[in-house]
Amino acid sequence: MTTNTADTTSARAHARSQAAAATHTGPELPAGIDPASITLAQRIPSGGYANVVLARGTRVRLSDPAGSACAHLLLLRAESPWERLNVADTVKVPWQAYLGAGHPLLSDQGRVLATLLTDTSGHHDTLCGPSDLARRQLRMAGVKQGLEPRDIGPSVSFFRGVRVEPDGGLTPTGGAGAGAAVELLVHLPVTLLVANAEHPLDPAPTTDLDLVAWAAPADAALTPNTDPEYLRAVENTEQDWHARTLEAHA
Repeated sequence: MTTNTADTTSARAHARSQAAAATHTGPELPAGIDPASITLAQRIPSGGYANVVLARGTRVRLSDPAGSACAHLLLLRAESPWERLNVADTVKVPWQAYLGAGHPLLSDQGRVLATLLTDTSGHHDTLCGPSDLARRQLRMAGVKQGLEPRDIGPSVSFFRGVRVEPDGGLTPTGGAGAGAAVELLVHLPVTLLVANAEHPLDPAPTTDLDLVAWAAPADAALTPNTDPEYLRAVENTEQDWHARTLEAHA
């Protein structure tokens, strides 16, 4: 049977019938989380993106259900987006180029925007930045939060790894397989942008990416890392947060 979409009324009816027939699969929710605390739960398809403003004390879980996702992540301070993820400092300050549990995601002001709490993947990248498609996706995600292309800086990538060879060359290491996940703790209010697209050195097609965020305000001041560089960055973060809080209530 031929579908008539020649006029607006018929096209609308067809679109609504397609939407009604579609099967929408949501992400798997972390165990033990109160559904009322969930800020966002979204399954991001290949070529898709997400954007959300998250409060201090939010936990974020990114997971790779089928084993071939690639999450290009950018964080910007919600109330002052000129302060954003600085990938160079995120590598330099902790003396570590490879992301793992306890690693801070730092701004260019020496503050911790988020900390990587748990990691069952170990296949991530801080060196290559986003692919062309991921950059376009991040820009589109940013527009929906009132951001401009100039606000979209380098990102980090989860679930597609890169290793540095002795001669300085970069070798992609792929992913860790289905079910890998990372969990972040947000220390300051941020705008989170994430794109699910191939890695610059690993053009293999991506699969679905799951994103779940939930409120955990009691965890806001956790310090899951005892390195002096991390503690100093946390101190900078807490001083700024409390100063702004006092100013807001003055």
